[in-house]
Amino acid sequence: MSNESAGDRKLRIAGELVETGNWIEVHNPFGGALLGRVPAADAALVNKAIASAKSALERADWPQWERAEALDRAAVLLSERVEAFGQTVSLEAGKPIKQASVEAERAVGTLKFSADEARRLAGEMVPMEGGPAGAGKLGFVLRVPVGVVGAISPFNFPLNLVAHKLGPALAAGCPVVLKPASATPFSAIDLVELLVEAGVPADYLHVVAGPGAQTGDPLVDSPDVAAISFTGSVPVGWGIRARAPRKRVMLELGSNAPLIVCADGDWETAADKASIHGYSHAGQSCISTQRLILHEDIADAFLERMTAKVAALKVGDPIDPATDVGPLIDQGECDRVKEWIDAAKAAGAKLLIGGELNADGTLQPAIVDGGTNTDSVWSGEVFGPVTVVRRFKEFSEAVALANGSDYGLQVGVFTADLATSLRAARELEYGGVLVNEVPTFRTDQMPYGGVKDSGNTKEGPHYSVREFTEERLVTIQP
Repeated sequence: MSNESAGDRKLRIAGELVETGNWIEVHNPFGGALLGRVPAADAALVNKAIASAKSALERADWPQWERAEALDRAAVLLSERVEAFGQTVSLEAGKPIKQASVEAERAVGTLKFSADEARRLAGEMVPMEGGPAGAGKLGFVLRVPVGVVGAISPFNFPLNLVAHKLGPALAAGCPVVLKPASATPFSAIDLVELLVEAGVPADYLHVVAGPGAQTGDPLVDSPDVAAISFTGSVPVGWGIRARAPRKRVMLELGSNAPLIVCADGDWETAADKASIHGYSHAGQSCISTQRLILHEDIADAFLERMTAKVAALKVGDPIDPATDVGPLIDQGECDRVKEWIDAAKAAGAKLLIGGELNADGTLQPAIVDGGTNTDSVWSGEVFGPVTVVRRFKEFSEAVALANGSDYGLQVGVFTADLATSLRAARELEYGGVLVNEVPTFRTDQMPYGGVKDSGNTKEGPHYSVREFTEERLVTIQP
């Protein structure tokens, strides 16, 4: 364990590094070792951070070019520290080190894309003379910061998802009060310090840690917070939306991502990718490949190939470079996923592989064949190393199976037929339809977000930065 990864952290509040006397312990999900502590904030400290952020916004003295340069410098600094940040992610989240390092590399790109957006953020001209009332007038739209942003991030991507909130918000000129997940706060705190080192004004970034009632509720309720960016569970996200109807609330929530494989598709590649992306970070991703919807003509061959691939996955210590699947975030989540697997078996599904608890506390990657609509592994978001299989004969059946969910984040379809691809694009009720790719695919510049219970906005710096701005119409009569 390196010095960069271990030890206590302080919270950045109003330009200062503070302790509170109360501590949140951060443990390694693999084995439970204490990694360090972070101070627990309370409502008074959250309000202090909000007041400082509001004052920074009112100064209006951080122009776009300076924002861009700070974000560019941050990207360079992070690129030089990928190994250390990757280790921190691995230790606090239990993410295999090879996947954690990729997350750190992706965060570099997220900051670069955010810097690009800071440079080119602009409004548009309005054709005032298009109508008689506008004759002789000049009209244009400015994009101005929406205000102070409250950012609430999850445990599963504790670095890059924080970068997806901080980068675009700063590019837009918005000060941020960040509440990272209590289980994985180190990466977020370290990124904030890196951004300040890179030149972000110290009162533009604040970090509060603690339970939702102590830290999240004051952020959501404060009249001085104009926008909330939340990534996490469906009930909490929509609860925030209901609680703050007058704020701009941006939600990136859960899913049970389906993969449709047609008889004419490259099912071998689909099986190989599903055997990786159904189990990366132990399935703890909103777009982890979960529901396999397979044409009956290729289903048996697909599952034979995939089962062999899954059997070869190395499960264990995430800091080991050879590990493919690490632990779930805590024992409670491990027990829940095991219960869902056992309930599907009891209801008649067949367990093709896995589902056992290992002595080291990990869960062996599982494939459940024949899940029904009432099984939690099919209808819910497993957020664990589990995939579940259904078969179809006609493509309309596959569409119905995929759409028969409260979620709608991303769906993958493997087919060699252009007409089927276009039909999938039209008929699948998802924020992203990925043809000849698994639903777990994401690049950080693309518009990423869901429909239905899965969310209400798009991430990706080019899209997020617009959420963090307001359009202000200006007309000039010479």
